Amino acid sequence: MFPQFAVIIPHYNDLDRLMRCLAALVPQMAGQNGELVVVDNNSTIDLAPLYAAYPDLRLIVEEKPGAAEARNRGVAETTAPLLFFLDCDCVPQPDWLQQALAASASGDVVGGRITVFDETPAPRSGAESFEAVFAFDNRAYVTRKGFSVTANLLTRRDVFTATGPLVAGLSEDLDWCHRATAAGYSLVYAEGLHVAHPTRSDWAALAKKWRRLTDEGFGVNGNTPGARLKWGLRALLMGPSALVHSLRVLRAPQLTPQERGRALWILWRLRLMRMIWMVKQTLSVAPKTEPNAGFSAPSAKGRG
Repeated sequence: MFPQFAVIIPHYNDLDRLMRCLAALVPQMAGQNGELVVVDNNSTIDLAPLYAAYPDLRLIVEEKPGAAEARNRGVAETTAPLLFFLDCDCVPQPDWLQQALAASASGDVVGGRITVFDETPAPRSGAESFEAVFAFDNRAYVTRKGFSVTANLLTRRDVFTATGPLVAGLSEDLDWCHRATAAGYSLVYAEGLHVAHPTRSDWAALAKKWRRLTDEGFGVNGNTPGARLKWGLRALLMGPSALVHSLRVLRAPQLTPQERGRALWILWRLRLMRMIWMVKQTLSVAPKTEPNAGFSAPSAKGRG
């Protein structure tokens, strides 16, 4: 029987979290007409426990680095008309697949709810406290910024094919969703489509995340003088934004007073670091590009 949907999960050297994700997802696949594919980015760790726990799991190795390349490979290796993307460190709720099948008809691209949880005992560290307030506001991403993170995203194969693959090295979710909506496809938010994501537990993990996001954001921003000026102005707004967001930390009901203090320290430290990174990027030498490089958004044809 032709499969109705494909769940695609990229993975790299994060076996414990992948096992947790599959423990929540695999029971939901029972009796369903779907494909489940884990695309491994050539991990350097031993995956024997994964094979032992899930001997029937379809595991594909993609040697090109990056979650974008893994997701693209997952699309290429499946045939179902509906594409459901998850991250390996996410925990889908018990009704996630049921919600995905229902929500897939509500729009061409669908972003779901993402909440966070701590993997360490209380009290929260500064990084955990910061992420408890600021991480993964996917409703705002969808409704205000026009994209959904790929950690909890649904689309159709025809939409993905027309929009083109995810591009590694950019803010791949933002770039792909913007290309899709520019082509005329709809983007909607589904509150019931819910996964949980662990908070970053320390400064090193949080700084690594935001360094990557800043680099990817600069890639999407563009290299024209006007684009660089816009990026530089955004850099200068990091300080004022920290001042405004300090109020959000102080009002966060999920944090204790001690955790609020830790979150404020991380907020200011991170925004000042990002300002320095962005200023350096603004003043860096623009790389040469090949003529006609990049993607142009195709028109939305054959939409159902």
